[in-house]
Amino acid sequence: MQLTEWTMLAVLGVYFWTGVMAGWARVKYGVAAPSMDGPLPFQSAQRVQANTLEQLPLVLVPLWLCGQALGDTWAAAGGLLWCCGRILYALGYYRDPAKREAGFIIGMLACGALVAGSAIGLLQQA
Repeated sequence: MQLTEWTMLAVLGVYFWTGVMAGWARVKYGVAAPSMDGPLPFQSAQRVQANTLEQLPLVLVPLWLCGQALGDTWAAAGGLLWCCGRILYALGYYRDPAKREAGFIIGMLACGALVAGSAIGLLQQA
């Protein structure tokens, strides 16, 4: 499951990147902790980071399950698709919150594919 393991690190790397971007925005716009209110670019960076955190269980659990049940390559492909979707989501949100949909949809489709792959693999093993 080496591909799945590397993909799990990539998922965590995307989350780390969003955290760094939120921290950078906090400093750039002078928003002192623990405040969550500030200019729109700060709020966007903060929401991207929070939403990515909210998505982690939806990708990490089925990523691992899919790798175990269906196979390393399928799981890694789904996880990398999620990473691409999340990056697209973040970059769109940073430009204009209304431009985040495509990345969000790609990420959710990747999660759905990982869940489906997990179920198919488990059913094949039964």
